[in-house]
Amino acid sequence: MAARAAVGFRVHSGWAAAVAVAGPPDNPAALARRRIEMVDGGVPGAAQPYHAAAGLKISDAEHLVSNSAERAAQLGQRALAAMLEELRGKGYTVTGCGLLLASGRPLPPLENILASHPLIHTAEGELFREALRTASRQCGVAVAAIKEHDLFDRAATDLQIATDAIHARLSAMGKAMGPPWRQDEKYAALAGWWALATEQKLPIQ
Repeated sequence: MAARAAVGFRVHSGWAAAVAVAGPPDNPAALARRRIEMVDGGVPGAAQPYHAAAGLKISDAEHLVSNSAERAAQLGQRALAAMLEELRGKGYTVTGCGLLLASGRPLPPLENILASHPLIHTAEGELFREALRTASRQCGVAVAAIKEHDLFDRAATDLQIATDAIHARLSAMGKAMGPPWRQDEKYAALAGWWALATEQKLPIQ
């Protein structure tokens, strides 16, 4: 029987850091890391679709954003499927994904988003998070989401491990994996760890 694993995501505009983890809840190991690309590199504005939509007629803006979201989900699904296949080849089955969320409020209608530069940035982050949520579901993997600013406190509570011990374990994961092991990889690893350890207890979104 394949061992259980989970993948954690930390999303940016156009891409996400992904780290797969497996093992016991108090001492998991990082198995793999990837940069999940969700834009076509040769398409102008693909990584910032709301910026590209600003100034367009609302119908054109809706079309551009919709197409960008669909393409991001397609590329995300393709990259995630390749990662899952590689893990299966190593004897692991990914049973859940942990997705880090921003702390913002629900977004207003598109017209209001395009009228506010801060909201444009927020909306772009949400577009790529939703693309990864869709990609995960298309790969048959449930997604548990958690706000990034709650991550370490929630992990300490749900894993019943002190925050200092969590940081120490993440550092050990990084030493075992080798560089790069930046904040993106650490946070993605903890999101995966949290999802792996709590998938039977938490509502899947």
